[in-house]
Order: sequence, then structure tokens, then C-alpha cells
Amino acid sequence: MNRRLLAYFLLDTSGSMRGEPIAALNNGFNGLVSMLRSDPQAMDSLHISVITFDRDANNIVPLTDLATFSPVEIKCPESGPTHTGLALELVSNLVRKELIKGTADRKGDWKPLLFIFTDGKPSDKQRYKENISKIKALDFGVIVGCAAGPDAKIDDLMELTDNVVKLDNIDANTLTTFFQWVSSSIEMGSKTQGTGEGMTLPPPPSELNIIV
Repeated sequence: MNRRLLAYFLLDTSGSMRGEPIAALNNGFNGLVSMLRSDPQAMDSLHISVITFDRDANNIVPLTDLATFSPVEIKCPESGPTHTGLALELVSNLVRKELIKGTADRKGDWKPLLFIFTDGKPSDKQRYKENISKIKALDFGVIVGCAAGPDAKIDDLMELTDNVVKLDNIDANTLTTFFQWVSSSIEMGSKTQGTGEGMTLPPPPSELNIIV
């Protein structure tokens, strides 16, 4: 059995994402899947799980291998809060259930990857803080937080990961660029995992501000 590389995407679908932002997110995310399909290594090992979060957190695409992943339509309610903490709780439960650990007889999955995209800040701050330690305990290969749009706050994401990207706009061009960068990050991840080295992210394009 092939060792799998599991990539979890937490996508903000709160009310403020309505209109152009959600259209751009759909376009960018489905473009990402197409880009990854051109990488034989990703086709061989990558499995993708998509979780949306607004008032609820939903695993809209349960863990699926790249070859059979079909385009997804991400929708958002007319209004509603951003329950990022709930999404972290859901993903930590999924990873504990889905990640195959190595045994003496066989190698388990590679370290999983986590990408969080949000245009605001957690409405469930307490729950968010409580789940940060659970996420960190899962030993992800990399966690990337993306704060998109003028109202997005980086501080909460910085508590979760050192890899935070700030996007000034949530339009089709910016998100396409962001997901191209995510695609090269995943491809790089699938190549470095076997070497035992930590995963390093590729340098970002100029539209993305990496917060250091």
C-alpha cells in the first residue's frame, strides 16, 4: 500500500465571504486540484479533505484521493459567524481517525498538511484557543494560515502556526496566485517527506505577504 499524504483544507464560508470572495475561492480551489493532477507524485499519494466553517463546521469533501476528487461547489450562508475553533476541533478528530500510523511491519502515512483560509477572526475565540494545542499535538508536516481580505486578522493564526500569509484582496487573480503557491507547497511537501527533512515552503509570489 502506498504511503498517503493527507491534506486538510479549512475554508471560511462565513457570511462575509458572500459574492465575489466565494466565487474566487471556488475558482481558486478547483484550479488547485487541476494543478496538482499534473504532478505524478501527488497523483500517487495525495488525499484531500475539505472542511468549511461558518456557524457550523462541515466536512463537505471527506478524505478523497486526488485521482477521484471531483470539483466542489463551496457555498456560504447569507450571514453568520466564523466558528474557526469548531473547524479545528473537527479536523483534529478527523486526523486522529484517518491518519494511518506506522507500525513495525509497515510505514504509515506521511505527516499530514493543514491549510486554513479565513477572511476574519474566530467568533468562538475560547474554543479556538482550546483547540490550538490539540492541533499542535498532531504533528502536521506543515500548517499554513491564510488571512484574506482587508478585515482578516493575522494574530489568531499566528498562535496556531508560524506560516501565515496575508492577502490584501479576495479576488480571482489573488486567490489563483495563492492556490498556485499552495500547489507548489504540496508538491514540495510530497518530495521532501521521504528525505526525513522538515518541510520548507517555496518562496511566495509578490502578491502574497508572508508574515514573519
